Amino acid sequence: MPLRCTEGRSRTLAQDDPRSGKPGKRATINDVAREAQVSKKTVSRVINQSPFVKEDTRERVNAVIKTLGFTPDPQARGLAFRRSFLVGLIYDNPSPTYVVNMQQGVLDALKGSGLELVVHPCNRNSPTLLEDIRGFVERQRLYGVIMPPSVSEDKQVIDLLRDLDCPYVRIASVALDEPQAMVVTNDWIGAAEAAAHLADLGHRRIGLVRGPDLFRSSAVRGKGFLDALAERGIPLDPAYDFKGAYTFESGVEAGHALLALDTPPTAIFTLNDDMAIGVMQAARDRGLELPRDLSLVGFDDLPMAARVWPNLTSVRLPIRDMGRMAAEKLLAPMRGVDPAKMQQPEVRPALVVRKSAIPAA
Repeated sequence: MPLRCTEGRSRTLAQDDPRSGKPGKRATINDVAREAQVSKKTVSRVINQSPFVKEDTRERVNAVIKTLGFTPDPQARGLAFRRSFLVGLIYDNPSPTYVVNMQQGVLDALKGSGLELVVHPCNRNSPTLLEDIRGFVERQRLYGVIMPPSVSEDKQVIDLLRDLDCPYVRIASVALDEPQAMVVTNDWIGAAEAAAHLADLGHRRIGLVRGPDLFRSSAVRGKGFLDALAERGIPLDPAYDFKGAYTFESGVEAGHALLALDTPPTAIFTLNDDMAIGVMQAARDRGLELPRDLSLVGFDDLPMAARVWPNLTSVRLPIRDMGRMAAEKLLAPMRGVDPAKMQQPEVRPALVVRKSAIPAA
């Protein structure tokens, strides 16, 4: 005869147990606590990877979990925390490669945490932006939110998340918040390195393709570039200053406009790689050969930069690492760590020199 369960116990010793080989009901957290001789709260802490558990106790509980084949109920865990085990990535970025790299970094950090990633693309120009984000956060009962530029730069979005008591981490080119809520990318440094490189190659007629005004990174990168040129006594001709949109198509448009001038630039710096590839296309459409007829430098160093020809010289931002670092800060309290005291390396852009920029003729 099978063993009878006592009241409140959903597992019998016959539950797919190697000691019995007989089927039964699923093990519960109460069963784990009883057999590990600890409290249910301690089992919960082990499941949620709390640092406030002795190592020998953690090992004993994990051994019982494995023996019983116990699987935590994600919905029950979420109710216990009054949140789901979902992290939201809210973004408004026209570069799909940038977004995918960011997602990979977040997933690197979430691995093994029990948390999953959900994404929410948005349009900062939408009149329903705040309403849409509120609905996303409330419906999903998010554990927290990660925001790359330009959503990370929107004060109204930040105020909304604070009102919802939703933890967040922002990724931005400059510090906009407390350290525990920021990953700062220091874009000015990278743009200044790009300017120095082109100047050192002897270029004086240099074009600049900016990003949209909605992105603070466009202003910061543009300033870094212009500051470094000014230090070398190189002015930027207003005719060589073009406003793009961080898209391939706007890069094509910028390339045609700049290269159609009576005296076109000998080099162009674009504030992201998507636009740089667009400028390449425009140059080829006009019968030019790169880099003989035009030197080109991009920003971000997306994977495509090393795959196009000529290989694109670009300012590298460790986008995947940035996503991972943001997620680690978001998860820190769950792991008993103060995010304000986390030791993370400084994000520092660096120029990667390839084949697309050569000395001026």
